[in-house]
Amino acid sequence: MNKGLIALAFGGLAIGMTEFTMMGILQDIAKDQQIEITQAAHFIALYALGVVVGAPILTIFTGKIAPKKVLLLLMLLFIVFNGLFAIAPEYSTLAISRFMSGLPHGAFFGVGSVVAAQLVQKGKEAQAIAFMFTGMTIANLAGVPLGTYIGHHYSWRITYGIIAALGLITIASIYFWLPNMNNKTNGDLKQQLSYFKQAKAWLIVAVISIGTGGLFSWITYISPMVTKVGGLNEDRVPFIMILVGLGMFFGNILGGKLADTISPTKAAIACFTTMALTLVTVYFTAHITSLAYVMAFVTGMVAFTIGSPLQMMLITSAKGSENIAAAAGQASFNIGNTLGAYLGGIPITLGYAYNSPVLVGVGMAGIGAMLATVYLKKYLER
Repeated sequence: MNKGLIALAFGGLAIGMTEFTMMGILQDIAKDQQIEITQAAHFIALYALGVVVGAPILTIFTGKIAPKKVLLLLMLLFIVFNGLFAIAPEYSTLAISRFMSGLPHGAFFGVGSVVAAQLVQKGKEAQAIAFMFTGMTIANLAGVPLGTYIGHHYSWRITYGIIAALGLITIASIYFWLPNMNNKTNGDLKQQLSYFKQAKAWLIVAVISIGTGGLFSWITYISPMVTKVGGLNEDRVPFIMILVGLGMFFGNILGGKLADTISPTKAAIACFTTMALTLVTVYFTAHITSLAYVMAFVTGMVAFTIGSPLQMMLITSAKGSENIAAAAGQASFNIGNTLGAYLGGIPITLGYAYNSPVLVGVGMAGIGAMLATVYLKKYLER
């Protein structure tokens, strides 16, 4: 097993926990801060905004630094900002530290994706990237349920203290296991940014920003959906999150193999289409308690097939600008996070049930599939 990929996966584990644990403990933070769930969901949007801001800026300003040093620096920022979030006393300081904790996310996965692709032989790049994201799926499988349990029974602040500590493990693994590598991309700022002069770059950004909103419209409100619509006790939410994480684990592996087999763009179209159909099923079965467990696994699996195909779409479209393109992908994922959380919350504020956000997700995933089809026809099938 490539130890360099394992080091990157540790980073995925830490980042996955800080991002997705928030969904499981949203109600706990709302109670602690005496705010509405929809207001607590702003912490999800603020983190995503931090990713959007931090991904291009940190990638650009570290463009001439060796990848290993960049990844170490980013994880140091991760530790500091998540530690601050764990001890911040009230809403405004929590909001600021949550935004700051999102800054290193996109740059880490952007640089990490390019590094992962370099660590393996040609034709296995998407599976290498998927291995890095395995850390994030393990976070959802084990870390998020554990963090949710601790948040429910002890304190959500303990959860985020543990998350900050995971950053130390990641730093150690990167330092000892990741080989020193030269930059694959050109460090020249003008050349890096020239990628965004191309219409195809913005089309991929749109595919990711809109399409992945389908996932976040669902998972942001999964806790109140399964409890208030599905009738589950709040104590069952950690088990739901385990099943989501298990589904994501298998979906991530499947997505990497699919992208290497049929091409990243065709894989993205298939994944977004299946996601839309799955979310329709979630909406109509949300009131059936027993199916909550089944659909948690299935939806997690389907939703997480999309990660590595989209990253490969970006990397293969940006020769010489891979780092900034991959980082832009992470920013776009988190625009999808923000849009999914915000738009998904609108029907709730209008008085509709907690399964109504998944209909927003159906539309966003469907648009993602259509835009990916446009990209395939316009830029690849010529």
